[in-house]
Amino acid sequence: MQPNNPLDVGHVTQEVVTEVRREEAVIKAGALQNAIFNSANFSSIATDAKGVIQIFNVGAERMLGYLAAEVMNTITPAEISDPQELITRAGALSSEFDTPITPGFEALVFKASRGIEDIYELTYIRKDGSRFPAVVSVTALRDIDKVIIGYLLIGTDNTARKQVEAEQQKLDQRLRDQQFYTRSLIESNIDALMTTDPAGIITDVNKQMEALTGCTRDELIGAPFKSYFTDPARAEAGIKLVLSDKKVTDYELTACARDGKKTVVSYNATTFYDRDRTLQGVFAAARDVTERKRFEQALQETNVEMESAKSAAEKANLAKSDFLSGMSHELRSPLNAILGFAQLMATASPPPSDVQKESITQILQAGWHLLKLINEILDLSVVESGKVSLSLEPIALSEVLSECQAMMEAQAQQRGIVMTFPQFDEPSFVWADQTRLKQIVINLLSNAIKYNRPSGLVSVTCTAISPDGIRISFKDTGAGLTPDKMAQLFQPFNRLGQEAGSVAGTGIGLVVTKQLVELMGGVLGVDSTVGEGSVFWVELRSTPAPELKVVAHEQAPPKLAPAPMDAPPKTLLYIEDNPANMKLVERLIDRRSDIQLLKAVDGSLGIALARSALPDVILMDINLPGISGIEALKALREDPATAHIPVVALSANAMSRDIEVGRQLGFFRYLTKPIVVEELMTTLDLALSREKP
Repeated sequence: MQPNNPLDVGHVTQEVVTEVRREEAVIKAGALQNAIFNSANFSSIATDAKGVIQIFNVGAERMLGYLAAEVMNTITPAEISDPQELITRAGALSSEFDTPITPGFEALVFKASRGIEDIYELTYIRKDGSRFPAVVSVTALRDIDKVIIGYLLIGTDNTARKQVEAEQQKLDQRLRDQQFYTRSLIESNIDALMTTDPAGIITDVNKQMEALTGCTRDELIGAPFKSYFTDPARAEAGIKLVLSDKKVTDYELTACARDGKKTVVSYNATTFYDRDRTLQGVFAAARDVTERKRFEQALQETNVEMESAKSAAEKANLAKSDFLSGMSHELRSPLNAILGFAQLMATASPPPSDVQKESITQILQAGWHLLKLINEILDLSVVESGKVSLSLEPIALSEVLSECQAMMEAQAQQRGIVMTFPQFDEPSFVWADQTRLKQIVINLLSNAIKYNRPSGLVSVTCTAISPDGIRISFKDTGAGLTPDKMAQLFQPFNRLGQEAGSVAGTGIGLVVTKQLVELMGGVLGVDSTVGEGSVFWVELRSTPAPELKVVAHEQAPPKLAPAPMDAPPKTLLYIEDNPANMKLVERLIDRRSDIQLLKAVDGSLGIALARSALPDVILMDINLPGISGIEALKALREDPATAHIPVVALSANAMSRDIEVGRQLGFFRYLTKPIVVEELMTTLDLALSREKP
């Protein structure tokens, strides 16, 4: 049946299309609603009007660990919420709405039931008992008559946000703490601190800056930095200097306070930047140096006086050292002849008669005593000048005492003195200079032997006086000392009335010993009883045993093998300008058939003879006419033909600095006059035993 009116057909078709589109929209909206409701990212819980769960979506299952079947028609959302939070929420709502509210499901939906939008935070409790914070939105579900038929609770896990908030709170607290700490540092600083912008306008100050200027913080902030100094141009230049050089140190300014008080300050400043490295301004510290300036002025005046006194003292000390060095040289030169020829006569062949031996012995004893006196005077001079060079290290007492016992045994036996020394169950070490410690022990042993009674006793003991201290005692059985003599004991050249006695001495040894002990941080003392004897004791710092170090031991120089009868003699070149010294060495070498002597009376002749004869060893004086022995040594070392020849110094320059310089320059050995025959011969044997390159 065909419609009568074409317009009616069009109208029907349009209605059908509209209806289809409406159904599609409903289907699409339903799909969206279903997707939202079943989203795993939200917990959607729907209840009936009494709060019993009717719908429990996938998101709720994931967040809370329950299956929908376990909670639907069984529990209310209040049973998966923190009970204490429900009590707190019910109390707050009761106060807000002035009506009693039960701390259960009613507390969760009270606002929603009254049409009030309600979003709140609470803690959900999972099936396994674990808890997590959630943000919950509550909506009342109503029927067509606006009657509540249930509630919809949509929740999201708030753990991540809570963690972020907690971290942010920590960071905020740290920032507040850091700001407080920084401000405390600024305010507690003894210097006046301030910051300025790049134009030199003050942006912040501390209390010290307020005190320096007499102005408040509010008055200072925003004011030009330069306005608070007596020389504004210099102050402004200081800011510009910081900006150009990045920092300024010890830039002197004079601050001027509101009341006119002027303060000299040392201005130190640096630039500072924000986190993007954008220049923010200058950080400056001004330290009050007024008193320091006054002190420096006074100190400068004092220093001028001290420098003048020091210069005079150094000149006097240098003159004294030069005098002693010169006197030592002048005294040693004749002593070299006296002791040298006396040693020759004592060992002559045929041997001297008994009367001659007695005379020679007297010469030798007097000569060696005079040499000892010279050495002790020089030693005292060096110690008093403070130029003693000590090499402090752990030293084994047993080794030092054993070596000194061996050295003093012959002297003790001559007087019938018995010496006893301690036996160490465990190694005992002291902090000392080994050479100087031996000198101390030998001096005290020598005195204990010399001033003892015949056939007396010398007893050496070691006692720990503290965990880090040890005492070495030297007890004799001599006459002892009266209190008056003990008071004079350490006076130079004071022999306490022994000058006329039979025992030789100088009165210097104990003075040097005491000063050496004190230079090593120790103490030297004495206890004495008249008629019984004396005990001299030394206290030094004990120290643990040193760590063992693997060192390469120097090989002892090979001894000269007996030369074949027909072997050519070795050649010794002696460069010496003193005829007596030359004659002495000539006589000594006459006794050596294996050595041929060449002689030169000055350095230039010696160098020429060395280059032409190429001797096996050279014996060289230092103070030579023309060029010195040191200059001659340099010339020999620079010539490839003579560079290998060992050169032994034999000089009356016997100061410790002379010996050290000689060793550093490269002398094979540095021997001092007077000649000790055995020492000279041993040194020549060592030099001759060296293999030629």
